[in-house]
Amino acid sequence: MAIKVVAEWMINLEDEDISFIKKFLLASGSLKEVANQYEVTYPTVRLRLDKLIQKIQVSEDTANEPYVALIKRLALDDKLDFETAKLLISEYKKTKGVK
Repeated sequence: MAIKVVAEWMINLEDEDISFIKKFLLASGSLKEVANQYEVTYPTVRLRLDKLIQKIQVSEDTANEPYVALIKRLALDDKLDFETAKLLISEYKKTKGVK
């Protein structure tokens, strides 16, 4: 059965995120096995999974605010530092009249 509609949170994932999810599923959710495949430590894989979870949560939580979601994704992908992201979101919310 082919996927006809892709969920919003999936659209925002990068190719490396999809690859990680595939390896995670094929390893039956074993972070130890995924760490072995990537030849990294368990804490490194745990951190990668935590960031991926945050990306998905950002997509779900900010569906009504695409700009905020974009800024948060850039910060999670280390393309924008967190202080700058917080400042941009804060200023954006001021223009929208939201605290």
